Amino acid sequence: MSSEQSSKKRVFSGIQPTGNIHIGNYLGAVRNWVIHQKEKENFFCIVDLHSLTVKQDPDELRRQTRSLAAILLASGIDPSASTLFIQSHVAAHAEGCWLLNCVTPIGWLQRMTQFKDKSVQQETISAALLDYPVLQAADIILYDAHEVPVGEDQKQHVELSRDIAQRFNHLYEHEFFVVPEPVIPKSAARVMGLDDPTAKMAKTYAHVRGHAVRLLDEPDEIMYVFKRAVTDSGREIRFSDDPERAGVNNLLEIYKAVTSKTPEEVERDFADARGYGDLKVRVAEVVIEMVNPIRERYKTLMEDPAKLDRLLAIGAEQAAAVSVPKLAEMKRIMGLVLPGESR
Repeated sequence: MSSEQSSKKRVFSGIQPTGNIHIGNYLGAVRNWVIHQKEKENFFCIVDLHSLTVKQDPDELRRQTRSLAAILLASGIDPSASTLFIQSHVAAHAEGCWLLNCVTPIGWLQRMTQFKDKSVQQETISAALLDYPVLQAADIILYDAHEVPVGEDQKQHVELSRDIAQRFNHLYEHEFFVVPEPVIPKSAARVMGLDDPTAKMAKTYAHVRGHAVRLLDEPDEIMYVFKRAVTDSGREIRFSDDPERAGVNNLLEIYKAVTSKTPEEVERDFADARGYGDLKVRVAEVVIEMVNPIRERYKTLMEDPAKLDRLLAIGAEQAAAVSVPKLAEMKRIMGLVLPGESR
């Protein structure tokens, strides 16, 4: 790691390998990671351990983990500018979680909104479902991350990471952990479901045809999905806060995000449109143009698994160079004997 990198603010971002990554994930998060990756010292982590909070098909999880790594690289994550790694490849995360468990009150975990929401959906609740915010805290604070870009739904978890870092610092009377800040990007696109423009496009439902455009979809499939996108009975193609026009507004928001145009420029682009059919086709066309090179680079990466493995191994080594010494000092502060320690 260069001295220039070490002087920059650190950013930690995690993404689960489950579900199908779609244009909402790309426009709302991944593209911003790519655009800004040289401004700060970034750690991009594929959080496969978090995926295990619910039962996974082992072969499918392995496939999705490698696939997501290839998608992120194909999207423009540059291993020479950022650290991309798989969470389970750096053991400090799981070990750090245990140590943080020892300073985290259980009441903090029981009040987490996502735990309460997910626990009512399952017959058996695993300890991991309750505890995974502590693992998330370890993910973040072992890297002394200053910033954590998140959506509004994850802000509570970053706030818990702040509480845990501050509690550790207070209990051990040592300003050891950087207290991270949740950052909700103002420029991030909010892409809604094409089949239900009142609900956010979700990885969980991206396998449902018509809900989302997946980042690896072929052009014909993308056109098919957009042509069947929910709109309304009108004809006016303008941005609107009217819930009845949410479908048209969503299509315009997608076009705006892909083209980086202003709302005024977007509306001018569609001034000559002959109705919603034109709108859907033109939005599909710019999305196809955006994802085609990503899909082609992805195919190249997946055809060379040895190269992909080398890149991930380098990323894990870089991540461990930061998190393992931090973990060792954490153990020392808590009173554990380190291997080879004589004092």
